Amino acid sequence: MAPSFDHLPDPEEEEYDEEEELDFSDLREKFEVQLQQGLDTFVCVDGLPKVTEETKPKLIKFLLRKLNSVGKTKEELVFMPVGESGQTDGFAFVEYASPAEAAAAVKSLDGVAIDKKHTMRVNKLTDIERYGREGAVPEEFTPPRIEPFAEKEHLRSWLADPAGRGRDQFVMFRGDNVGVFWNNERDAPENIVDRAHWTETFVQWSPLGTFFTSVHMQGVQLWGGPSWTRQKRFPHPFVNLVDFSPGEKYLTTWSNKPISIPEEGHPALSIDDDGKNYVIWDIETGKPLRSFANLDVPGASVDEAGNPVKRKVQWPAFKWSSDDQYVARLNQGTSISVYELPRMGLLDKTSIKIDGVVDFDWAPATVIRDGVKTYEQLFCYWTPEIGSNPAKVGLMSVPSKEVVRTLNLFSVTDAKLHWQSEGAYLCVKVDRHSKSKKSLATSLEIFRVKEKGVPVEVVDSIKDTVINFAWEPKGDRFVAITTAEVVAATAVPPKTSVSFFCPEKVKGGAAVGNFKHLRTYDKKNSNAIYWSPKGRFVIVATVHSQQSFDLEFYDMDFDGEKPEAEKDLTANLMLMNTADHFGVTDIDWDPTGRYVATSASVWKHTMENGYHLYDFKGEQLREEPVEKFKQWLWRPRPASLLTKEEQKAIRKNLREYSKVFDQEDADRGASADLAVVEHRRNLLDEWLAWREMVVEEVLAERRELGLPEDPLDGLLKKTDEGEDQVIEEIVEEIVEETEEIIA
Repeated sequence: MAPSFDHLPDPEEEEYDEEEELDFSDLREKFEVQLQQGLDTFVCVDGLPKVTEETKPKLIKFLLRKLNSVGKTKEELVFMPVGESGQTDGFAFVEYASPAEAAAAVKSLDGVAIDKKHTMRVNKLTDIERYGREGAVPEEFTPPRIEPFAEKEHLRSWLADPAGRGRDQFVMFRGDNVGVFWNNERDAPENIVDRAHWTETFVQWSPLGTFFTSVHMQGVQLWGGPSWTRQKRFPHPFVNLVDFSPGEKYLTTWSNKPISIPEEGHPALSIDDDGKNYVIWDIETGKPLRSFANLDVPGASVDEAGNPVKRKVQWPAFKWSSDDQYVARLNQGTSISVYELPRMGLLDKTSIKIDGVVDFDWAPATVIRDGVKTYEQLFCYWTPEIGSNPAKVGLMSVPSKEVVRTLNLFSVTDAKLHWQSEGAYLCVKVDRHSKSKKSLATSLEIFRVKEKGVPVEVVDSIKDTVINFAWEPKGDRFVAITTAEVVAATAVPPKTSVSFFCPEKVKGGAAVGNFKHLRTYDKKNSNAIYWSPKGRFVIVATVHSQQSFDLEFYDMDFDGEKPEAEKDLTANLMLMNTADHFGVTDIDWDPTGRYVATSASVWKHTMENGYHLYDFKGEQLREEPVEKFKQWLWRPRPASLLTKEEQKAIRKNLREYSKVFDQEDADRGASADLAVVEHRRNLLDEWLAWREMVVEEVLAERRELGLPEDPLDGLLKKTDEGEDQVIEEIVEEIVEETEEIIA
């Protein structure tokens, strides 16, 4: 039987309305293409140059270099429409192999410059459909609601000490509590804020003291301002280590566990960050710039016994240039990757290949070399002996990648790179082995970076192995600790010698003479050097030892008479004081160089944990045992806003200022003494008043009971009125005693 259509309306009739009579909503819902499932591998690239049909293949090939940096695509998967004018329309559709690659392209390539006039804008094709549908965007403009202005706290308000004494702050982590305090020298520190469970692992200040850092399983938080409110949050799960850039613009976080992005997504990270260990963040925006995975360090994975070898984490893995313009990472043995900030793209799109490179380090300040007028940042590196090629130390300029200076070295066992704080000198500590390779000796190769041609001076007067080396901050003197014994992890530290070096005097000009040996102290156990941040004063100490805990305070510019043999040298060395702190693990100078704190952390041992506070001369100001003491960190200060001329004028008139400060200290001491006396007098007056009140209450109570006011008077009266009593005493006396034994 044929189907009947009589029930359908006649289209010719005037009353017929197709949209009203026929409902296709169920069919549309059933057969509509689901864009989120079918087109999520496509992206739309806008902002491209408009070119002719002949030039179009060249543009696509150029575009593919950028597109393939985040995923996989090819020329036939790039559709670039051509308009009626015979030129492309300035956009293209690109298909990637997976939705994750498309998402990575949107994140990494959006906003990337093609040339000076064109910048790519990359969006998901599904986003275009979502926002382009009718009704998705309202036709009438509704102005956004502007939140009322709320004044924020000043993040450097702590520089204005409310007491007007220029005190410094420090953080102390003990037990589960973290507290920030003002230093009050001999008196108990003044607590500013104290919170329980403020951090889970450790605390850290940012390099300029603006932020206080707490570390948690969920990530890192930055705190600041007078109210100590949270300023930023960086959600890196299971974070272990944190590192700031010198200017506090960027932050590196590292976790031993690779990042795992859940199916529901992550508040800050994307699928592109899955499996990565390092994340570099922009502190101002709180957004991640780029993430990286751990690198496989060359070397054996098991020892001779077949046990797995624990490899140390190289930290910081990403090292910053002094002006926050570059960050670099070592690919051990092959190259150094330098990234430009904030774009985080490779400098010149390629790593710097250096065969065998072992280590590198940026200059800690922007160095202006003699005869160089262009901008540059410097870093040094060293490579070991490979085959018949000697070991090499190199100095490279960035962004030009020009090798400024190289130095060949022979019979090298190891080398360490030590920059002076202003980048004026680079000392390469070279450990050389003898021909038999049974003994070691150290030489110091000092690069004079600011001088023309970067000359290298060799200090080879050291016959033993240098185990520690430190430059004077903002100065040209250094201290080295040497030993003739084999350095090993034993309970008894090796016998060491402490040597001091300084330049010799040069007549006229600002030139610096050759480095000369000043003095050596033998038969020590010292293993650590701590310079004052202002230079001149240095502490040579023994830390992390179970046998020795010595602290020695030296002055390199002592005002006393100078030995005749040292007349031509730029130092006058004097041992000012000695001290000892049982179990000392950490030593930390305050940013002004006036005070130094030594501490014994429960992280190292559990005996006599706490801290000692000294002044720069080594005089102990305070000693306080603290249960479960973990960490002490002085709050850093930013660079002074005073000009060099103003600082010079202050130093010139320092004696006049000192009189004012000495008087303030004396007044404060006198005020403290008067306060103590007044407090004791008040306590005595309170006690006398209480005693008088109690006496009155007792007298009133005795009157009510009919007793004499003075209980002693009643006792004496009873004794006088009583009758005499005869007391008999029976005494038993044995005159003679015999003993008879009967058999």
